[in-house]
Amino acid sequence: MKPGVLKQVLPFLFLHFLFFQAVTAQNFTETIRLNQLGFYPDGPKIAIVAAEVKGEFFIATPDLKKKEFTGMLGGQQVSSISGKTTTIADFSKFKKPGTWVVWVPSLGHSWPFEIKPNVHHDLAVAALKGFYHQRMSTDLPERYAGKWHRPFSHPDKNVFVHASAATGARPKNTVIESPGGWYDAGDYNKYVVNSGITVGTLLALYEDFPAYFKKLETNIPENGNGVPDLLDEALWNLRWMLTMQDPGDGGVYHKCTTAKFEGFVKPEDAKAQRYVVQKSTAATLDFAAVMAQAARVFRGFELEFPGLADKFLKASKSAWQWARANPATMYDQGKMNEQFEPKIETGAYGDNDVTDEFIWAAMELYVTTGEDEYFQAVDLFPSEGLTVQNWGDVRTMGYLTLLRHEQHLTPVAATPMRYLKGMYIAFAKGLVYKTEGQAYLAPMENNVENYVWGSTAVCANQGINLIYAYRLTNDQVYLNYALDNLDYLLGRNATGYSFVTGYGDKTPRHIHHRPSEADGVEDPVPGLLAGGPNPGQQDKCETYPSKIPDESYTDDVCSYASNEIAINWNAPLVYLAFAVDILKSEP
Repeated sequence: MKPGVLKQVLPFLFLHFLFFQAVTAQNFTETIRLNQLGFYPDGPKIAIVAAEVKGEFFIATPDLKKKEFTGMLGGQQVSSISGKTTTIADFSKFKKPGTWVVWVPSLGHSWPFEIKPNVHHDLAVAALKGFYHQRMSTDLPERYAGKWHRPFSHPDKNVFVHASAATGARPKNTVIESPGGWYDAGDYNKYVVNSGITVGTLLALYEDFPAYFKKLETNIPENGNGVPDLLDEALWNLRWMLTMQDPGDGGVYHKCTTAKFEGFVKPEDAKAQRYVVQKSTAATLDFAAVMAQAARVFRGFELEFPGLADKFLKASKSAWQWARANPATMYDQGKMNEQFEPKIETGAYGDNDVTDEFIWAAMELYVTTGEDEYFQAVDLFPSEGLTVQNWGDVRTMGYLTLLRHEQHLTPVAATPMRYLKGMYIAFAKGLVYKTEGQAYLAPMENNVENYVWGSTAVCANQGINLIYAYRLTNDQVYLNYALDNLDYLLGRNATGYSFVTGYGDKTPRHIHHRPSEADGVEDPVPGLLAGGPNPGQQDKCETYPSKIPDESYTDDVCSYASNEIAINWNAPLVYLAFAVDILKSEP
């Protein structure tokens, strides 16, 4: 370099050095964990510092030039899961709308976040739109799908009846049509059992907040057709589910699937032969439950869909009758493959106990028809206590329906409902009673057994349960605990990730999702909830940073055990995000 040039450059280098020192002194740190989207002006506002630290913290503008709030770091928390120490930064008293950071001078500042009303609205809409991106048997035009647009895929006009599902009227390799529906997860198959709890959760959200969803508009093709977009989206899968019922006897095929999982190819390039596989009691009862619920909901849209509600109810009753006649037809994929070809190696969704499915289906039929015979057809309380709902345990889905429609039940339910409400309140207290001692102050952390395959769905479903506890008791504490679990999902956790693609600053980028991996677009499809920490690490990926249960997550496409997405995980996220946003924005 020439001396004159060096003389000109030196002042710039010196200033750059000073700037670098200033930035380093006031640097960003991932040690501060919080909801990366933000907070409601009048709501609780908690950040967790993943370290043992004392002294002041500040709420400041992102450039740190202006401090708007000063707080004292709270006491230390010790994680019951990892034994690690965290520190609380509570700034609930700060209510000024705007974009801010939490700044701990000795550590640095957090990701920026907003304080504003309806702070989770965009997230909730995106999570619902995630179902549109999972649609099959259609194209996704750029007008609706943005850069994730794709051509028509999986018409499912030539689906074979698998040997395990053959009957006299539909022998092996009979060709049927089974179009529509959503891709279940990161693969290209459709499963009735998982569709059951998914659609049931979305329809419950509509039933709980009908006025809100009659006004909500999203960017989907059906927008403006006089039907709430939430219901239009659910209908895309409901119409597919109808194709899975054998019209000859009312039984329901377990899944529509390829024999093996297809590779990471674009949806339009996935051409493997597809089959409907063995009828099962679990699938048939999940179908019966959802169809009864759909009949109830779509009764209000008879003008837009003439006869549809009746069709749903007829299908539900037919499925119920088949299940009553076949109460123990379990889906055992291993045994099935010993008898029939081709062998099926895709997701099993097997279930050896359908007591809970009988309860859910019976309660949906009872509420829809008002006929006591359905209520009396099952033992409503086969065991003490309640469980957080999941695809393999849907008993609580039936209880939530009873709570939702308590004012319209017949006298036969009066005494059981008093018992149910008492049991439910005890259940809700059990979900939260240790939360104040947890490292990240979320009910999710209260039991290490919550860290399973799809742990984020456990968290979101807990949130739904707490929303119901709030509406049952009118005790604000339950709503705040539901919000704590949403905060957990959006970054206030031991990994520092917001587990929803595209929402937050540190989000999954390499989800186990064939469309996102194969589409050539750098960003994954937005609004999808990754499975989250799972110490089982069944995928054997080598990039997990830890085996500690709440840290056992890796943002790697190989990790189907922690970084896949699934419709039954997104549905409770949709419910929780919308419900919290609606309830926290009420006057």
